[in-house]
Amino acid sequence: MTTLLYQNDSYLKSNHAVVTQIIPEEYAVILDQTVFYPGGGGQPADYGYLLWNGKHLDVQKVKKSGEDVLIYLAAESEIPPIGEVVECHIDWQRRYQLMRTHSAMHVLCGVIFRDHGATVTGGDMDPLKGRMDFEFETMHKDLVIAIEEAVNREVEKSLPIRTAILPREEAFKIPDLIRTKINLLPEGIQFVRVVEIVGLDLQADGGTHVRNTSEIGKIRVVDYKSKGKINKRIYIELDA
Repeated sequence: MTTLLYQNDSYLKSNHAVVTQIIPEEYAVILDQTVFYPGGGGQPADYGYLLWNGKHLDVQKVKKSGEDVLIYLAAESEIPPIGEVVECHIDWQRRYQLMRTHSAMHVLCGVIFRDHGATVTGGDMDPLKGRMDFEFETMHKDLVIAIEEAVNREVEKSLPIRTAILPREEAFKIPDLIRTKINLLPEGIQFVRVVEIVGLDLQADGGTHVRNTSEIGKIRVVDYKSKGKINKRIYIELDA
């Protein structure tokens, strides 16, 4: 079982870890703990590198598998053996851009749920840009302008963003904890990580976020599209 350090501190850029398993044919290792986010909930996995025995090993893919996180190295890399200590380093610039973007998506989700009662039907993001689908029957330019103004008012309030890991029973007592149309949390999960934008949004989420909405910067709604009778897509971008 890999300890997920990023869940408690999204600002960790590196860590020391022990190799607990290796998958030589895939040039992959499993570590006892990691800062690497393995992707999920629309947020891409981290990139970066491992330092071991004076060698710089590029991390090209990270994936969750059960209770473990698999770290995939570049093909033909020398693989650290079980029991070796390695240093994990994430691509911090990319991670921080994704943290800002993910938090911006939660601001967007919180505003639309508060003001329009619309739930999320899908979403995806890349560094500094993303898209989110909502259960809207109609979407038009004036509404989009109003949404953009509303989300930036929340950003400018410098709202704290907090995370907590709660027992499943306690978490599901929170009203509207699941903001997606379909509950994606597995039945067997015993603890639920929640992300709160204080005064605006509180929902289940496993990704990485900034500590305050002021770090997000200006959110621009750059496009919108109809993806079905009651499914409308909003595209956002952030400044570098």
